Order: sequence, then C-alpha cells, then structure tokens
Amino acid sequence: MKFETRQIHAGLNTGEPTGSRGVAIYPTAAYRFQSCDHAARLFELSEAGNIYTRLQNPTTTAYEERIAALYGAVGALAVSSGMSAILLTVLSLAQKGDNIVASPYLYGGTYNQFRHSLDKLGIEVRIARSLDAADFEAQVDPHTKALYVESMGNPTCTVPDLEALARVARNHDLPFVVDNTFGAAGYLCNPFDWGANIVVDSATKWINGHGTAMGGVIVDGGNYNWRNGKFPQIDGPSEGYHGLNLAENFGAAAFVAKCRVDGLRDFGCCPSPFDAYLMMIGLETLSLRVKHEVESTWRLAEYCRSHPMVERVSFVGFESHPSCENARKYYRFGSSAVFAIELKGTLESTARFVENLRLAAHMTMIGDSITVVTHPASTTHKQLSDEDLRAAGVTPTLLRISLGLEHPDDLIADFEQALQSLAQ
Repeated sequence: MKFETRQIHAGLNTGEPTGSRGVAIYPTAAYRFQSCDHAARLFELSEAGNIYTRLQNPTTTAYEERIAALYGAVGALAVSSGMSAILLTVLSLAQKGDNIVASPYLYGGTYNQFRHSLDKLGIEVRIARSLDAADFEAQVDPHTKALYVESMGNPTCTVPDLEALARVARNHDLPFVVDNTFGAAGYLCNPFDWGANIVVDSATKWINGHGTAMGGVIVDGGNYNWRNGKFPQIDGPSEGYHGLNLAENFGAAAFVAKCRVDGLRDFGCCPSPFDAYLMMIGLETLSLRVKHEVESTWRLAEYCRSHPMVERVSFVGFESHPSCENARKYYRFGSSAVFAIELKGTLESTARFVENLRLAAHMTMIGDSITVVTHPASTTHKQLSDEDLRAAGVTPTLLRISLGLEHPDDLIADFEQALQSLAQ
C-alpha cells in the first residue's frame, strides 16, 4: 500500500469485537495476569503480552505498528519525547569508554545531550568537522559504536549525503543512526531507503502535527547484523533477563527490543496512552498537511528572498543552498516545510521583528499546524558557545521558520507588516 493509505490503516484492528472504526484509548497502568505461570512467561520474555504500561500499552502498540509500517521497518518504539528517543538509542548502543561520531549540524538540545550529559556517563560524542564522509571516517576508532546525523539539520536545513555516510558505516560495520524529524515519518524522507539502520524522530513535530502532545519514536530497520561481536549487550547474555540473548530471541528486531525491555524498563520514558492516540490521529492527515506546508514554504521563501530587509534566505529548495542537490535526491518535493532567514540589522532589530508578528507564533516548535518563527540564538541554541554557534551556522539575526496550515497569502501579509515596522 502507498504511504497515504498506510498512514490511515496501519495499526487498526479490523477484527475489533466492538466494530469500532478508531483505536481505543486504554487508560491503564497495569494488566491482569491469567496465572502466576502466565506472568512469569511475560516477564521472562518468552511470551508476548502486556505487562505494565511503562513497557507497552494496546493504544501505544497500534501507534508503533503504524510508524513501523510507514517506514517499512521491523518495529518501532514510542517514547515520551524526541530527546528520550535519542538517549535510549545511544545508551542501547554505547557504554562507558565508547564513542559515537556525530554531525556538526545538530539541534541545540541534542548537542547539549551529546556534549554534556553523555560525557558525564563516560560516552564520548565526537563531532565531525563537516558533513563530508571523510571527516566522519577520520573520527572512527575501535570504540566507535555508531554514526549519527540529522536528515536535515536544525536550524540550518543542511542535508547530508546519506548514501555516502551509510557507506562509511558499512565499511566499519557500524550502525547508522538518523534523526529524521524533518523527514516527516518517512513521507518526505525515508533514511532506510539510503542505508540507515536506526531512525529516531521527535513525534511532537509533524507526526502529531498540532502541537498537542510530546513524543518520540525509535524505528528499527532490521537491517543491521547485531551478531558481529561488537554489541554483547544485544548479542550476549542479558543480565536483566537471566542470560537471555536478545539477538537470538528477537532476530531482526533485536535493537528495538533492547530499547524496550531495558531502556523503557530502566529509564521509564514512556508515552501516555492518550498521547499515543493523539499521534495516531495526527498521522492520518500527515501527507496532506506536509504537502500544503511545503507548498507554502516555497511561497514565503520566495517572498523573503525578494525583500530588501532580508540579508539571506536559507532554503534547500533554492539552488543557492549548498544542500539543494542532496535535498532533491533524498527529500520528496526537494525540500521540507522549514527554512531560515537572516535579517539585515542587529540582534535587537531581529527581536523587534519577531515581536511584531501577529499571525506567526513565537515559539520553539516546528511541524505544528500554525506557523512558528524561532530565534535560535536566544532559544534552542542559547547554551552553545560562540564557536559552536558558528559551527552550527547560527547567527544573531538568524530566524527559523516552520510553516503551518494557514493560507500563504496571510503569512506573507504578516511578514510584510512586521518587516515594515523595522523601517519606521
């Protein structure tokens, strides 16, 4: 089935005894066991079933099945936020003394987690000098456990050469992890088509699409050999399950199983059933929303490019963007629903423009049904040093713009009045 069909039908139980068209919300923390023997089988992972909502819930399971279907993956795990998805992924791959090699173009929250929080746990994150495959390869050593990139950098919208980086990962027999938040659950970009092994998303964004819930997902492509001797925590006796070998027990889905049975059990970052339900509702209209938002992005970006108060427009759809060729290769429509501008003037005048907007919202959000303008230097990337800001392409007058579902004419009018106010 095509993406548009899967986003509606995947995860639905047509044999539901009630005949319900929709997925039920199961507001339960725990589940009744049939017997002590039944409970034991569930807890030793020899039988599938619901144990505790920290690990799984029927509503959340339906949502996970839909995500996996959209990506063509062997499994997905819903968690409480995009940052939780990244954390569980890294902690399932690496331990004290290990390292991962990451892109320099990262969301500010990811950068801080990588550089500070993981460092306190003894996991080193090596930031590549650029997105060139050679710069990633130069950082790899015997203790490297993964390569990590965003399919479109936040906020610069830089698109890496996914195929080239996947080759580096394969050459060193490493998992290739891609944050595909900008790829809209595989609709705009599916990294598994280009060699990725694991995908993480902030479901808070386009998956939900309406700014109503927090969430993240980990998606397992089932295309990595965990039995290569590098990951004894997956292909080896599990300390938490009396020596159970996850690779033997779960096969191609061993990684997502590791994230669930160890990650969710130990760190507890599970979504609520109600939030999982909201994500499923959001997914039903994903393609329609994203297509409209991409079209509006082209309109607003063209307007900004011609305005005298705009110093520069960074939009992957324009040939002037250094990632234009990669965007055409890896992204449906050759672009996303986000672009960035740099205004002429100062930090103060940029703040004045943002505060004069009447329709576009001033928030730290993307992928919402309303258009959002974010000033990264004072919000998402505020904690970075001046050197790291420069490396990430964040300047004092840079604004990230995420298009919503409004009519583009109304958005252009809003930008026009806010820009005019700067000249007064």
